[in-house]
Amino acid sequence: MIALANYLGQNGGCRIAMPAHLLVRSIVPDVQHRAAFDRWYGEDHMAEAIRVFSPSRCWRSWSEIDASVHYAFYEFDTVEALKAMTSTEAFAEMIADFTRTWDGKVTRERDFIQSVQLVEARPAPLD
Repeated sequence: MIALANYLGQNGGCRIAMPAHLLVRSIVPDVQHRAAFDRWYGEDHMAEAIRVFSPSRCWRSWSEIDASVHYAFYEFDTVEALKAMTSTEAFAEMIADFTRTWDGKVTRERDFIQSVQLVEARPAPLD
């Protein structure tokens, strides 16, 4: 069975708002900084981000293609909620804290991502 939803499109007569994500892509070029960065992000920064951002969920990953690349995803119910959060003083303070802690050791970029289609593929039921 495949469940398919389109952003504000029709799905069985219902309009569905799709989630939005804040994506933070960090590059930690020096292998000697990666363990400390991973520990800091996992134990300090993500917990603070959950408190400040109030995302519906979040997760982070390291690239399997380029070991220096770290991704953090923060999911919001709407792109408006994401944009509102990023205009707060608390968000600006988190950016400043990241810069103070990792300036010169880690570079990063942020992107706002609006989901436009969601497909949930499930195995077909056994007869």
